Parts: sequence; C-alpha cells; structure tokens
Amino acid sequence: MFQKILIANRGEIACRVIETARSLGVATVAVYSDADNAAKHVAMADEAVHLGPPPPGESYLKGDAIIAAAKAMGAQGIHPGYGFLSENPDFVAAVEAAGLTFIGPSADAIRAMGLKDAAKKLMEQAGVPVVPGYHGDNQDGEHLSGAADAIGYPVLIKAVAGGGGKGMRKVTSPKDFADALASARGEAKTAFGNDAVLIEKFVEKPRHIEVQVFGDGTDAVHLFERDCSLQRRHQKVIEEAPAPGMTAEMRKAMGEAAVKAAKAIGYKGAGTVEFIVDASDGLRADRFWFMEMNTRLQVEHPVTEAVTGVDLVEWQLRVASGEALPVRQDDLSITGHAFEARLYAEDVPAGFLPATGTLSHLQFSPAARNDSGVRQGDAISPFYDPMIAKVITHGPTREIALARLTRALAETEVAGSVTNLSFLGALTRHQGFAAGDVDTGLIERDLDALVASSDATAQAKAQAAMAAAGVLDGGDGMAGFTLWAPLSRTVSLGDDMDAIIQMTGANAATVTMDDTTVRADRDDNGWRFDGMPAARWAVAGGQVTIFGAETHNFTITDPLDRAGDDASGGNLIEAPMPGLVKAVFVAPGDTVEQGQRLAILEAMKMEHTLTAGRDGTIAEVLTHDGAQVEAGAALIRLDDEEEAAA
Repeated sequence: MFQKILIANRGEIACRVIETARSLGVATVAVYSDADNAAKHVAMADEAVHLGPPPPGESYLKGDAIIAAAKAMGAQGIHPGYGFLSENPDFVAAVEAAGLTFIGPSADAIRAMGLKDAAKKLMEQAGVPVVPGYHGDNQDGEHLSGAADAIGYPVLIKAVAGGGGKGMRKVTSPKDFADALASARGEAKTAFGNDAVLIEKFVEKPRHIEVQVFGDGTDAVHLFERDCSLQRRHQKVIEEAPAPGMTAEMRKAMGEAAVKAAKAIGYKGAGTVEFIVDASDGLRADRFWFMEMNTRLQVEHPVTEAVTGVDLVEWQLRVASGEALPVRQDDLSITGHAFEARLYAEDVPAGFLPATGTLSHLQFSPAARNDSGVRQGDAISPFYDPMIAKVITHGPTREIALARLTRALAETEVAGSVTNLSFLGALTRHQGFAAGDVDTGLIERDLDALVASSDATAQAKAQAAMAAAGVLDGGDGMAGFTLWAPLSRTVSLGDDMDAIIQMTGANAATVTMDDTTVRADRDDNGWRFDGMPAARWAVAGGQVTIFGAETHNFTITDPLDRAGDDASGGNLIEAPMPGLVKAVFVAPGDTVEQGQRLAILEAMKMEHTLTAGRDGTIAEVLTHDGAQVEAGAALIRLDDEEEAAA
C-alpha cells in the first residue's frame, strides 16, 4: 500500500479520496489554486501545494507542476479524481515516466476509449453491441448525409471527442441535416478542438443505463448497473442503482458486455461502460447498445457503493498498489436501492444558469450521505463546476430510498446562492419517476411543472418579515421598536411586498401584508405563525431564506431605493454571471430582432448565448472578445424605443 498519495483535483472528489486514504493510513497531499487556498480539501489533507491562479489552465491542468509537487512531497502515487487530467493519456504517461503510479487505467486504455468512433469499432470487435450508425473517417458532408439516409431518421450527430452533450444534434429530416451538421461541428471545434463527428440511430424512448466495472489489468468484474436517465441537456441530475425494471437476463447480458469491454483494453481500476437502452417495449436483453466508456471514477459512484457495500476508492488504491481484484464476480451482490441527487448553485428560473455566491448558511440532512467539497462560509467560484454536494440515500426498496431522498432534500439548507434544491425535490415527487417510468426525455417533457415555484405562504412571508426586522433571533422581541410611537415597523421584502409588524408584547405580534394579517406568538418552543411552528430560516447579505420542501428567498429592500431601480426598460444586456466574453456578434448601429444572438459568455465550463429581448438598434457595445466580466456587468445597450421610433 502507498504511504502517501497526491490528489490532482479539488472539491468533493478530492475530499472523498482523502477520507478513504485516511482510513487506510495513507497520507495525502492536496493541490490548490489561488481561489482554493482555504478550501475544504486543502484543510482535510495532510499537506498541500499551491499550483497557481484560479483558471484551470494555470493550475489544475498543469500536469508538469502536479508531478513536480508529488515528487517534492514524497508521494508515490497520483489520484486524478474525475475531470481535469483524469482521462488525459499524456498525463498518465508523464506520471509513469516520472517513476510515480497513476491511480487509474493505463494511457493505452484511455486512448482506446478516448474517441467515440474508434471505441465503437473496438467494441464491435470485442463482441459488445453498438448502436447502428456510421463511425468512419470520411467526414465529407454529402457522405455523412448519405450515411444518415442509410441508417434511417431520426439520427443523432455526435462529436467523436468530448462529452456533456456538446457537439450533439438530433436530426429528424434530411432537409435539416446540413444545418445541424454545421452547428455540431462548430460547437465540437470550440469545445474539443476536433470537429469530427459520427452518426447514430436516434433511440425514441432512450434510457441511459451504465455498468460499473473494475479491473486489475488482467481480470475484471462488474458491480451491476446504475440508471442515469434523469438528465437535462445530457447532464445527469439524479442517478440510482439498480435500474428500475431491470431483469436478471438483461443484467447478466449487460454485465457480461461491460466486462468484455474492460478486458478488451486490459483495464485497470474503476471505470464505467455506458449503454443506451431502447425502453419502448420494456427492458430487453437485445435492446441495449454501447455508447462510450468513462475511464475514471464516475460522479455517481456512491450509489454503487451503497448497494454493493464496496468502497471503490479503496479498491482503486489497493489495485494501483499492486494487489489483484479484491473479489470474484460471484462474491458481489445488490442490497436494496440507492439514489444520488446533484445539488448545484444554479438559477433554475433563469434557465439553469450556473451561479456564484458565498454560502452564508449550509446544513445537510443527517438522514443522507452528503459528499461535499464546501462548508458554510465558502464561496462558489466562477472558475469551477458549481456543485455544492451530492445527496445520497439508501433503503431496502426503491420506494423507501426515494422517500428518504425527498426528506433529505427538504432538510437540506442552503443560503447565499440560488440552487436547484427545490427542482430536485420536485423531481423526487414526480409521479412518473416515482413509478420508475423514466427515460432521458422526462425532464424536458415536464420541465414547466418541475420548475414552477409555488408562492410562499402568508405565514412564510410573515416569518421572513420578522426575521428581517431581527425579531426572530432569540433576543428581546421589542428591540428595534420605538416607545415614543405605536409599536409597529414596516419591512420591505422584494418588489411591492411591504409587511407591517405590530408588536403586541415581547412574545406576540401581528404581521399585515395587504389584506392579510398573520398572528405571531412565541412560547418555549419558539415562534408560531397562525399556530404553525416557524420554519427553519437564515438571514445574511440582505436576504432572508425560509427553508422547507421548497426554499423561498426574500430580499430586504429600502423602499426609498425603489425609485433607483434600473430604468433602462430592457435596453441593457448584462452578464448573468461572472465569465469570459467569447464572442460579440454586433456593432453600434446594427439592427437586431428579438431573440437574435448578440454575444457568447463562457462561465463554469459552459457557453451561454445572450440574445436581444426585443427588436431594436444597437446603441453601444460595452465589452469585447476576451473580456473577463463580473455578474451584472453591462455588455450591450439598445437604443431607447422612443429614440428608435424617432
């Protein structure tokens, strides 16, 4: 076993690896950027090495600096986590050339699965079923169009490099193929530096089911399947194990196919073989096809750990240090059911835009396993993935595990940044998902209902007003109310919401909002509103957050400031988050139409297109290609509508 390892990553996966290493008596070295100098993974590790500025290219992607740090600190191995350098074969080769152990697969294995077209050819040779499609080298547009005709529409154009849904387009008709191809190629070129594509048959009711494999370079086993069908824009949202409706016959077939894939490349370590499944007629052993292999530990690995009782990171360390596989296939079994929900800092109503902020309040449910790389008081940086935590629950049945996830999410408290917490809770209550009737299109079909937020109750609004007035903090309920006038105070929370708090005693009050009055009373158990116990709450940064099954945020405002609200009338296009301006497509004097693309902002590993909110003329361009901007920065201004009319 290693005496010391370096973790070439950050956030929750770095913390996850440190926990297991510590349990095995292995010392750990963290690496960090300027943005992470006080991060949780740095505090957890035994030692830490500074890499450079926040951008990944100047810190976490500097393979030579990471290798030098490992050697300087006396580490024998490097664990890559996932993302960053985890699937970079050149980095693996450099690690081994430096006399260190890469805790993962070989460079050859990563290269074999790195390009989707080459991987599919290899899998066909190994006897693994692949989706009908064209994976050839001829990238001529007419040839690709002919291949699509031969496969039969609808088809899917996919970039051969990368993932995350970039460079992917569904095409339903031959007349749309050329435009979709150009769009996919352009996006792939920007994201991966490679505009080559492949063409596949589009599966009408697809499920995304993947199999966890583990090899020691000679032999391999599978640890059963995970269902990752609950996705949005090809990004996984909630994962579970085992897959709903899985039959013994299909599990055996998929497991054997995944092991064939691992053995075909002499795989060593933890990996995932992803399959697309046609669920239009239930789960059938002849209706699954290889998509790709992720040659690393997956984000969703905890659900496999929950149902198998295996610590996959422990296995990684043991096999990388020279041990054979810890168990045989017959020794592995499934116990119960598990779910994982990905909690992100993102603005759901604004289209799931990644968000930043300082986590002024953070508390997880004790009823769940919570894998997190942040703590209360930490900031969500614009430079990295905005994940706050993975919330994992396990139970003897799917129904119980899902009920526990619903409860755990309702008990999770986050303030200081907008999150997808309420959206995740709505998903767990979705009737189709609860019944196990899932496919990759579920979220998009029911998106409006899933993101719809209910209005806060009068009791919640009253509680927020009293929290904003400082009445709920356990002190003197009369504090802040003058004795030389009626004991009342007006609190403004957001636009057009004024609450009048009338104190009727140190432990009693009424809160009036428009025509609604809520009675508040305090006893030994705390405050009650119209007889209902106060919800959990937090106040920070001029905002009140009321927690529960759905989180409600209220901004404390000064009524005198309302006159100073943005009077641009929708003329100003602002940055929705901190980021890099990748491109500006307009100049002063240009005439634009509503919805027309004006600029592209890159933030948190994603590109966001900024569009015109109305027809008009560009008055000013206040930014330029390559500019780093803060959230709310003015980028482009349209002429006033009155000026345009004149």
